[in-house]
Amino acid sequence: MDLVEDLADPMVPVAKACAALGVSRATLYRTTQLPAPPAVAERAPSPRRLGDDERQRVFDALHSERFADQPPPEVYATLLSEGVYLASIRTMYRLLAERGETAERRAQRAPVKHAKPTLTATAPNQVWTWDITKVRGPLPGVFYFVYVVLDLFSRMIVGWMLAERENAAHAERLFAETVARHGVRPGVLTVHADRGSPMRSSDLADLFAVLGVARSFSRPHVSDDNAFSEALFKTAKYQPDFPGAFASPSHGRAWFQQLVGWYNDDHQHSGLALFTPADVFYGRVEQVAARRQAALDEAYAAHPERFPNGAPVVRRPPAAVHINPLADDDAPLASGPRSSPHAAAKTPRLDAQLAAPEAIPS
Repeated sequence: MDLVEDLADPMVPVAKACAALGVSRATLYRTTQLPAPPAVAERAPSPRRLGDDERQRVFDALHSERFADQPPPEVYATLLSEGVYLASIRTMYRLLAERGETAERRAQRAPVKHAKPTLTATAPNQVWTWDITKVRGPLPGVFYFVYVVLDLFSRMIVGWMLAERENAAHAERLFAETVARHGVRPGVLTVHADRGSPMRSSDLADLFAVLGVARSFSRPHVSDDNAFSEALFKTAKYQPDFPGAFASPSHGRAWFQQLVGWYNDDHQHSGLALFTPADVFYGRVEQVAARRQAALDEAYAAHPERFPNGAPVVRRPPAAVHINPLADDDAPLASGPRSSPHAAAKTPRLDAQLAAPEAIPS
């Protein structure tokens, strides 16, 4: 190693010197490192430390039948009031921690783990999502509540209501009318919502039981579990003509009636391959797609150079829409082909939703 150190100077790198002498750099560094410092003498115990007999007195007091169920602050204060001082509160906790006796002993409610909702819709009227949003009224602190029910597969608004209060009675009326209007058969529909008070009410649960409707809930504080309804409210409130405040309930109902008509019949929805919700809900996709394809074919025949990727093909809406989809090897909570309504050529006007809901008792 001395030879390597002699050969290694500023002009000869250590790596080259080791290579010339057949010595690894690790061996060089290991044999030339400084000796380890001498071991530090064991530190003397703190003069504040309790003696063994004092520690045992503390344990005897804490383990006694009198104080077995009391925390150190209670023990400390009780003994101190009797003129006895054993140790500080912090010392009592430290001694208990040394023996692993500081765990929670009080009766605690076990944490609730809410299941992740997983829903799949392959046709209209299989899964509905709904929510309630507030809109401003004419005065500060005055709000109106808009209830909206959305079909998951088609994104069509199948029912809505504007009320001056948020309660379960309005929700019951809305769902009773909406299920009847669309002729939903028992056992085919699942309604998904967050965990608001009207959504979890026992009266609404009784109504769903009578109608044969299953319920699904979002996890607490997870807005993504009801993302479709949340996105609908954003679409509504970001409209250019959305009022900052509504002058009256009738003003709000009139504005939302126009919005529902536009959203269902005229809104080319990006999540539906630019078809309208009504096209998907009422099974008009192929008719509209045929007209779109004819226009594209004509444009391609006239100017094929404008389509570098070949002849264009009209996209179709997704065959299945999911809330928190499962992996491929898992089974969804609600899926399978079900009947699809094909009745009206135009979305029915939801004028029934405009009846004064405030007449319902709160």
